[in-house]
Amino acid sequence: MILNYIAIVLLTFLIMEGITWCTHRYVMHGFLWVLHADHHDKDHDHVLERNDSFFLVFGIPSFLLCLAGVRGGEVNGLLFIGLGVAMYGLAYVLVHDIFIHQRLKWLRRTKNPYFMALRKAHKVHHKHLGKEDGECFGMLFVPWRYFREAFAYRRKMKTG
Repeated sequence: MILNYIAIVLLTFLIMEGITWCTHRYVMHGFLWVLHADHHDKDHDHVLERNDSFFLVFGIPSFLLCLAGVRGGEVNGLLFIGLGVAMYGLAYVLVHDIFIHQRLKWLRRTKNPYFMALRKAHKVHHKHLGKEDGECFGMLFVPWRYFREAFAYRRKMKTG
């Protein structure tokens, strides 16, 4: 039974990447651009952005799923779906806010190819200041071309 619950958490975490891609592409760069636009503004000087309100889009359902998953004192699968969403949310904060946007100055000079590819894909996403013509809407899955660039850069640094 415990393996089933672990599988639910992991599967939910993986599915969240697709949900996040769709939400980013069609909601944030669509009808709720008004909340996301400041995230693409290079000149803002405030710590919090209107874009930060999107944590509610996933945080509230995650909380409600966890609550429903322990209703009546019985644990059910909804708890583990909620936990998978919450784990993805934690990954989002660590990867997007802390690592990519450097809200905390961690891993600034990493040479890890995955992290380099991740940062490059996000930089390419942000080169588009408007809501149209965007690319790289996911967070954890990076197009292979950015891995190739990261590996080529590492080879170039090693050979001088």
